[in-house]
Amino acid sequence: MISTTANAQYNVAKPGSLPQRITGRMRRSMYDRFLSSVRPDSQETILDVGATSDQVYDFSNYLEAWYPHKSRITAVGIDDAKFLEQLYPGINFLKADGRDLPFADETFDVVHSSAVLEHVGSRESQMQFVRELTRVARRAVFMTTPNRWFPVEIHTVLPFVHWLPAPWFRVILRHLGHDMLSREENLNLLTADDLRTVCRDIGVRHRVEVARLWGMSSNLLLTIYKGTT
Repeated sequence: MISTTANAQYNVAKPGSLPQRITGRMRRSMYDRFLSSVRPDSQETILDVGATSDQVYDFSNYLEAWYPHKSRITAVGIDDAKFLEQLYPGINFLKADGRDLPFADETFDVVHSSAVLEHVGSRESQMQFVRELTRVARRAVFMTTPNRWFPVEIHTVLPFVHWLPAPWFRVILRHLGHDMLSREENLNLLTADDLRTVCRDIGVRHRVEVARLWGMSSNLLLTIYKGTT
């Protein structure tokens, strides 16, 4: 998924629009769930995988924006998000692919990644992404990804078409002008069962929860536990 274009390409809704306001509220909810699920303390190191160069949305890099202990965060991503170091003093940014991280085993206490897993490609690539984040974590990994069974596909704001078989879904996206998102390497949605299967195949202790919007499961929250956590 190495690209010269920004992760902002995955967002098609206009800033300030209803879909983006809803996304902002959901990101705040998922940030709170991260804090309650993983409970990082002020001295623990955090790796955030999937930092974006997008500065249009104030929640694009929500962990960097909202987590108070900036000096404990290392952010990585395929975009050039070096600006985060100036915007949030104390943060360290490194350009890297989450499927092949340049860190030794258990370098960080906690690893966080929001809305990235659906963008790393095939199921095999998704497994590699989860495996790699788990490898560099000492205590826990927390990830979020949209739920495929939510009625609205959040990247395109299209209803129901993502419930069709993948080849049909991708044809429709191409016809509607979403060529980039029609490719598996850029968008491959998961269900809760998919997440559980990935974790079982890797062999990690995990929990899958949901974040709800209008009473429906809009996002999946995956926590992976290591050691005695």
